Amino acid sequence: MKTKITHLTSAHPRYDTRIFIKMCSSLAKNDDYEVSLVVADGQGHENKNKVKIFDVGAKTGGRISRMTTTVKNVYEKAKELDSDIYHLHDPELIFVGLKLKKHGKKVIFDSHEDVPKQLMAKHYLNSVTKKIASTIYKIYEKNSLKKFDFIVAATPIIRDKFLSYGCKSIDVNNYPILEEFHEIDSKKVHNQIAYIGALYNTRGVKEIVQALEYLDGVTLVLAGAFFSNKFEDEVKSLKAWKRVDFRGFVGRDEVNEILQTSVLGLVTLHPTPSYIESLPVKMFEYMSAGIPVIASDFEYWKIIVEGANCGICVNPLEPKSIAAAIKEIIDNPVLAQSMAKNGKEAVLDKYNWTMEEKKLFEVYKGLIHE
Repeated sequence: MKTKITHLTSAHPRYDTRIFIKMCSSLAKNDDYEVSLVVADGQGHENKNKVKIFDVGAKTGGRISRMTTTVKNVYEKAKELDSDIYHLHDPELIFVGLKLKKHGKKVIFDSHEDVPKQLMAKHYLNSVTKKIASTIYKIYEKNSLKKFDFIVAATPIIRDKFLSYGCKSIDVNNYPILEEFHEIDSKKVHNQIAYIGALYNTRGVKEIVQALEYLDGVTLVLAGAFFSNKFEDEVKSLKAWKRVDFRGFVGRDEVNEILQTSVLGLVTLHPTPSYIESLPVKMFEYMSAGIPVIASDFEYWKIIVEGANCGICVNPLEPKSIAAAIKEIIDNPVLAQSMAKNGKEAVLDKYNWTMEEKKLFEVYKGLIHE
């Protein structure tokens, strides 16, 4: 009899890179597992990559509705599927996990972010509210997650936090799938640089566009969705916006095309508490695609980028510093080629999903044989 595994999300898209493309699709390769994914997007049920996707309906009514009605719908579908192991991907689903534990189910919580630190960076909360929300969540998280069977963390730092709580925990990092990105030198577009990801103020988008003012003949391919109309208008009003090739949200194939044609990739996030200790997947995707990286000068990131000699770390709040790093790479093709080669080799040797997939398999193997 197959072990029934169900991943649950109330907030992420059905083809989320970490949840569906990596975790669910990897687990579904094992014929001993029957893998399902419960989502809330209103796009209906489907089978893809041997994963059964169940849709509980689109999220409506904002954050409160998502944390009440949508969570209830996810729980009802999870209970109906009657799986052996449930893998949860959103903080609001901790309550669902506790209820499933009462029904004798094995439950994994996947901590994509350090939520207490993430709350401290929320733009829509004032400083007092941020602190209160962060403290309350930390207490709730610590007391609740110790009751779960395992905590999977997106970074070693988050893993260590849960180990200090007394939880069983391991890091499964968002490293790229080796086969997904390919370096094709002949397709490089002269002086084309790229930023791919969410377009928030704290992700350094404004500073990247401002950096173009200090550069001649450089085009920025910007791919992602703006988080607000106000911020979008602010960025598009910048003098250098005329040299931005804005693509909006793009699929994985277009991400690959952009990386194949760009000479470097930017991941200059602001020094918020959650970003400083994060491991941004785009940084590793740039490396995997064989292009140099310009990254924020966080100590955690410098160990990776400077350690592999695959790019330059800069102050993400200074457009002139970003521009200088871009110019250094563009003006030195031999240096750029060396950085690209080093990044690719680092991914092949260490920073790849094949290595992380093995950790995920071990977690499930351990839970099944307990």
